[in-house]
Amino acid sequence: MEESARPALSGDLDALRGLVAAARGELPERKGGDVAVRLDPQRNDPVARIAAALNDEAIVLLVGTIDETVVGYGLMSLGTVSDGSIQANVEEIFVDPGARSVGVGEAILEELLAAASERGAVAIQSVALPGDRSTKNFFEAHGMVARAIIVHRWLD
Repeated sequence: MEESARPALSGDLDALRGLVAAARGELPERKGGDVAVRLDPQRNDPVARIAAALNDEAIVLLVGTIDETVVGYGLMSLGTVSDGSIQANVEEIFVDPGARSVGVGEAILEELLAAASERGAVAIQSVALPGDRSTKNFFEAHGMVARAIIVHRWLD
């Protein structure tokens, strides 16, 4: 079994469509996921963002594979911040639950880190929902540490 990551191709769109739906489907059951769903600017058409990313030089879209079968994806944007440096933001990273814990997520993140460096980014960040210890541990294993906590309260 060979895990790897590579740039997404237009032929991957059907597999990506299913993975994006699965990623969004997991959110409501996680602590803070209900808020993430409400604030997701792509919630009405999340596949449109993925399809547009295929042709956007400012976005890195990768697929994670096991023996060439697409089982995950990562989407990272890069932008210039107020001090003029380039910041990378891992907006989405997801691996099918049946393909987790075998190295696919690691392959995706390693390729995202490399792409960020190649494009001149000085930093990279992402989001882990509160209580999602496995995601937090995943990012920390790659040297990414929490720098902020977002607090939220529903108003009656």
